[in-house]
Amino acid sequence: MKVAKALPVSLLALALTVPVAWLTAQADAGSPSAEQATAAKLVYGVLSDSRYAYRPRALDDKLSAEMLDRYLESLDPGKLFFTAADIAKLDGYRTRLDDAIKSGEVAPAFEMFALYQQRVNTRVAHARALLAKDIFSFEGDDRWNYDREDAPWAADTAELDTLWEKSVRNDWLRLKLAGKQPDDIRKTLDKRYANMAKGVAELNDIDAFQTFLNAYATSIDPHTDYFDPRAAERFEQSMSLSLEGIGAQLQKQEDVVVIRELIAGGPAMLSGKLKAGDRIVGVGQGASGPMEDVIGWRIDDVVAKIKGAKGTQVRLDIVPAEAVLDSKPTRIVLDRAKIRLEEQAAKGEVLNVPGAVGEPARRIGVIKLPAFYQDWEGRRTNSSDYASASRDVDRLLRDFRAQKLDGVVMDLRNNGGGSLAEAVELTGLFIDKGPVVQVRESGGRVQVDSDSKAGVVWDGPLAVLINRGSASASEIFAGAIQDYGRGLIIGETSFGKGTVQNLVDLDRWPMNDGKRFGQVKLTIAQFFLPGGSSTQNKGVVPDIKFPVTVDATEFGESTYKNALPWTRIAAVPHTRYGDFGPLLPQLETLHSARIAQDKEFQWWSEDIAQFREEVAKKSISLNEASRRADRDRDAAKRKQRQEARKALGLDLDPLGEDTDDGLTSGERDIAKDAAREKAAEKRPDPLLRESAAILADAVQVLGGDQRLSAQVLPESKVSGRWTE
Repeated sequence: MKVAKALPVSLLALALTVPVAWLTAQADAGSPSAEQATAAKLVYGVLSDSRYAYRPRALDDKLSAEMLDRYLESLDPGKLFFTAADIAKLDGYRTRLDDAIKSGEVAPAFEMFALYQQRVNTRVAHARALLAKDIFSFEGDDRWNYDREDAPWAADTAELDTLWEKSVRNDWLRLKLAGKQPDDIRKTLDKRYANMAKGVAELNDIDAFQTFLNAYATSIDPHTDYFDPRAAERFEQSMSLSLEGIGAQLQKQEDVVVIRELIAGGPAMLSGKLKAGDRIVGVGQGASGPMEDVIGWRIDDVVAKIKGAKGTQVRLDIVPAEAVLDSKPTRIVLDRAKIRLEEQAAKGEVLNVPGAVGEPARRIGVIKLPAFYQDWEGRRTNSSDYASASRDVDRLLRDFRAQKLDGVVMDLRNNGGGSLAEAVELTGLFIDKGPVVQVRESGGRVQVDSDSKAGVVWDGPLAVLINRGSASASEIFAGAIQDYGRGLIIGETSFGKGTVQNLVDLDRWPMNDGKRFGQVKLTIAQFFLPGGSSTQNKGVVPDIKFPVTVDATEFGESTYKNALPWTRIAAVPHTRYGDFGPLLPQLETLHSARIAQDKEFQWWSEDIAQFREEVAKKSISLNEASRRADRDRDAAKRKQRQEARKALGLDLDPLGEDTDDGLTSGERDIAKDAAREKAAEKRPDPLLRESAAILADAVQVLGGDQRLSAQVLPESKVSGRWTE
């Protein structure tokens, strides 16, 4: 199955965003397991073989040096733990990592990781000691340079001390500006730093090994990854939008796993006995038997205990959110079930777009598609209800057609891709047979993946909304729609990922049994649009452009040093349903006139400009008066906007006043934090509304007295013309 890439996460980020619990026994840092030794050799066999990899690279001293740099970057991306002296010492591994992987003797990975853990402990101890001193001074011109990606390694511990002093001052100032008192600030930060060290200490040999092998994998190609068995299972769940368990999203808060949200229709919600904020302190299997105390466990270990085959039972000891943790827990028995993760599925809504003077209003359907998901196992077994992006969109389009809507906007913002087959099938809902993507393999052979189903589900007006976060399968769909002239592309230039990945299950080798070695997701081909252009590096360029939120130098395929370059191949015959070129100037004029009167769009543009200005500084002031002035300015701006919304009869911002309390997500009330995120989803979306308005403009222009000539929208066997 061809899939898209999941972006890597550093070990420290894992420790901070998904806190994990103390292990009863730490693995010997210098002793990889037999399974890990075998997995390393299997990964080498796959990535060095041209039968698998699109661009295989010899595992030699040059690649070894790149691996070392990537591994150190994964461990310490902010360069806040290692010194230049540490790096010089670790440089002894620079030409040895290739031999380590080939032989399976990957002890160097654990030795480097052990040093990293030591350095984290040292830095955290220093940060906590700073809190015991007098209150910091927040005068002068000091700044905290938080963006250290291109900074040199600190010369010595004294330089690291200075960096951490500024980092702690910034943390203290944020809490102070949020109205916290010194004693509360000291207590909060001390616990935060202690949890940081604890989280890193709890990362085990599996975490270190996966990060090390990914340093090798991503040196081959930006979108090649190694998944250990548990990570492979999570990846498959994310693609299938389903899991078997109780139907609850969990989060770690200090030493306890807390329910963040109940999934609609799942056993946890249907029981009526659980709610967001409840703490899980014990787990037992079946109707009877021992209960395991899970306080202090890693969250993924707790999840593994709670999950299980549908129809089986699990017992949970729960301490309610409103009770103190030492309270006697309540025991709940739940029958596990297969859960559909509806929050990540395609969703539809209808927007009413006012018409111009004397013109009718337009009703535009919107489909938000967060990923190109597919339940591979469900499809293989011909399950009637398997999750599929194209099937879900098909149902929404048929409903829109029954409502006789005037047009449809496919919202693919921040859709990072997924199943290539789903991208092809989704395109087929809007075109009547034809090529969707050309796939060139390592040997140069080009295969054309086409929509083979006759007819369309939606033959009316179409627009596709994209941004820099739209990647891979999103770019195939948007690019194909653009090549066919089937719809308008609106937004920002997309990510630029024009390569195809496939999963190789390392446990399917004849000598293997069980789930011991994991999977490799590797690049096997490059894809090209029907017109012959690749989306690689350049991405899909919209017909109507919105202001850029993230620059191409900051995010996207072009930021990877080892990314494939853009190229093109020969086009394949395909129908051109329209040419929107002659229409674009008029649409741009109407768009510009409308956003000049659209307060929400103007505010969004102002915020983007301010955000980009702040990001360019790569630092933040440690002067309290300056920060307070900025905070007061932003608060006044929000208040002014709220008043303007009331005066204009606009929807109010559900987030209301400033919500920056200086706390991390793990320090807030989890239930309230989840509710706040839900409210954020209801904030005004001027980009989506403007996209619908642009599509309504096109419908009006093409359907009225200003109907374009047949040369622009030629007759076709598909009723793809935009007419009244």
